[in-house]
Amino acid sequence: MKILATDLDRTLLPNGSWPPDSGAIDLFNELTARHEVVVVYVTGRNLRLTEDAIEEYGIRHPHVLIGDVGTSIRKYDQHGWVAHTGWDAHVRQASPEWDGDAIRFAVAGVEGLTEQEREHCGPFKQSYYVDHDSHETILEAVGERVKGRFDEVIVYSHDSRSGKGLLDLLPQSATKQTALEYIADEFGARREDVVFCGDSGNDVFPLTAGFSGVLVRNADDQLVASVRQAAADSPQLQVYFARGDFQGLNGYYTSGVIEGAYHYGVFSDPL
Repeated sequence: MKILATDLDRTLLPNGSWPPDSGAIDLFNELTARHEVVVVYVTGRNLRLTEDAIEEYGIRHPHVLIGDVGTSIRKYDQHGWVAHTGWDAHVRQASPEWDGDAIRFAVAGVEGLTEQEREHCGPFKQSYYVDHDSHETILEAVGERVKGRFDEVIVYSHDSRSGKGLLDLLPQSATKQTALEYIADEFGARREDVVFCGDSGNDVFPLTAGFSGVLVRNADDQLVASVRQAAADSPQLQVYFARGDFQGLNGYYTSGVIEGAYHYGVFSDPL
């Protein structure tokens, strides 16, 4: 069983300020098909925005889409997208104290915090834009209002392209990490046999949860520092930092995903 899971924006998708390798996405599509890899996208994007990315960048359809920062799971087959209703039931049972509406009310009025458009929120996801320059003060204020009340997890990341801070409040049972664990169990795969690739703050949990982690070369400095510290504290963690200079690839975005997949033996034949 080969499972290659990857974040989308600035990980698989070359939509940051670093130079992408021409043809890297076509190579990713060809390699995953030839090696019969189970491809999982693990993203903050909703279904519509994921479809936009597939059309715009030419990335293949995944076998599984873990979307909305882990709060939704869909599978893709010859009939199209199918929602994973078992996941919804699992989250409701595992996090009975979760209440998105109550969280929305609790954090209303926090200065520097702006609720994202409703299409970016959902039954298990309350999302906000954050004034990044004041994010530590804002996160402290949010924590004072919600921490420990709703079986919640608070996930913060920084969009380097827009400069915005992004805050997601999710059930503890419905994150990128727990959703990927759920899918790994469903496929009967051990954690170390699942390769996960990421670049930013909301990828820290799956990168330090026992999967075989890959940080693309353009990964956020704060994420790199957090993952290095986690690896120092837990030497059993498997983490690979893409460096470039691999088979003519520069290690940014899709090229870093490919480099990491070769490192862990997901792809075995030479390019």
